[in-house]
Amino acid sequence: MSEQISHHIPDAIMAAYVAGNLPRPFALVVASHVSMCDECRANLLAHQAAGGAVLEGMAEEKLSGGMRDRVMGALDDAIDVEPEPASRQGIYPGPVVDALSGKPPKWKKLGGGVRQCILDMGNEGSARLLYIPAGRPVPEHSHGGLELTMVLQGGFSDSTGHFDVGDVEVATDDLEHVPMADEGEDCICLAATDAPLRFSAFVPRILQPFFAI
Repeated sequence: MSEQISHHIPDAIMAAYVAGNLPRPFALVVASHVSMCDECRANLLAHQAAGGAVLEGMAEEKLSGGMRDRVMGALDDAIDVEPEPASRQGIYPGPVVDALSGKPPKWKKLGGGVRQCILDMGNEGSARLLYIPAGRPVPEHSHGGLELTMVLQGGFSDSTGHFDVGDVEVATDDLEHVPMADEGEDCICLAATDAPLRFSAFVPRILQPFFAI
């Protein structure tokens, strides 16, 4: 799988992910891509190692007596154990399986054969699965912010190039495009945004509030 991936996570986004500063919808895309891409997994480990080296190089600070007692006392406190990540299921990486709670996607029709399944929505943005029938386009649109789109099945093309399984497209507010699914196989993507899309056509603009996209 990894040798087919040619569009990766940008370094700045990876650094934010490692630092814990990346909004949750985008972190879902990064985690899903890293689970499939050897190159970005190595980049992730490199960022983590660099962060560890910085911490090791920091000068030691002595704790006050009260602070030391609180730290030592906290060692006996119960801690929350992170659950094991889910295993991949079909085309869906483990992080997506977790977001789906291990269940199949619940698709909602958007029109033109395009469907979506919202995985996460909040103040930081949204993450969703998009289903685009083979050979069909997504209506022309631009972006109010950042969008990360990762291909899980099939592929698509737009003015920036072609994206296969595992590839991630990074779209910013200066990109206006018409993603077109490849012929022969329906395209399923994981997409994260931090602002609503800006559709060019009248009908998608009217329906947009109902679809939360």
